[in-house]
Amino acid sequence: MSQQTLKEIYESHVRPLSADERLQLLIMTARDLERDTAGISSRPRRNIMDLQGLGKEIWEGIDPAEYVSRLRDEWDGGN
Repeated sequence: MSQQTLKEIYESHVRPLSADERLQLLIMTARDLERDTAGISSRPRRNIMDLQGLGKEIWEGIDPAEYVSRLRDEWDGGN
């Protein structure tokens, strides 16, 4: 179905509905999509803990207090 056809459907059939009817239609569509896509994922779900330790080599040999102090100097306009 082309975009123009979708727009025509919206303009002629959906837009004339009351706000309450459009909201009901939206809910029905969302539930329908949820059923159709149940179990389908374009990307695997990730756990935030999978990121633990990622990039730690970047910070090797850097003193945290010195780093923060340097950032604060930059923010204050110093070098």
